[in-house]
Amino acid sequence: MTQVTVLPSEAVPHVETVWTVVVGGGNGQRFGKQKQYELIGDRRVIDHSKAVAEQMSDGVVVVVPASDAVAERAIAGGNSRSASVRAGLAAVPDDATIVCVHDAARPLASPAVYERVIAAVAAGADAAVPGIPVADTIKVVEANGTVVATPDRSTLVAVQTPQAFRASVLRAAHAGGGDATDDAALIEQAGGTVVVVEGDHLNRKITLPDDLEWARREMGER
Repeated sequence: MTQVTVLPSEAVPHVETVWTVVVGGGNGQRFGKQKQYELIGDRRVIDHSKAVAEQMSDGVVVVVPASDAVAERAIAGGNSRSASVRAGLAAVPDDATIVCVHDAARPLASPAVYERVIAAVAAGADAAVPGIPVADTIKVVEANGTVVATPDRSTLVAVQTPQAFRASVLRAAHAGGGDATDDAALIEQAGGTVVVVEGDHLNRKITLPDDLEWARREMGER
């Protein structure tokens, strides 16, 4: 196991041991099937996500549905995203100092985004997330559809992965077994410092079949 992180950038100011958990444990309910196994070119979505994680990390843990774990030589996920992250985190060595968590459904994540989130944690943040400005006006609505608030768009960002964390802080945040739509929310709940760094508009999450077709076109143009 390597003990020194060597990244293709001077953005990380000192030695860190970086591991990444690639989370692909979903059942594809919204997509209609398991999108992480769909092909983009000659590789699957999850393989694209794993490849960039391997490029930017000392080690990678991949999490998949429990039924696929043996065939994929991966870690069995849980019944929620947070449970799957915890399963992956348990397989990360204790000497990791920074842990990145990346959704397998974002196959176009760039090395530059990894560099930015890792550098922010190395510089002192408990967590760093990539974000892009929100283009649309956002409404807060009640269950019956009544609008109750319109947040100032200038204060909003759409958050992506990979997200980077000081390893000890992430482990502590997950120790309580809580659930959240992203891991940074658990850090926020625990009172930790989460910073936003520049995201990437091409780092789009595959949620619906149209997203997959877009990703195939984008990869084809490259």
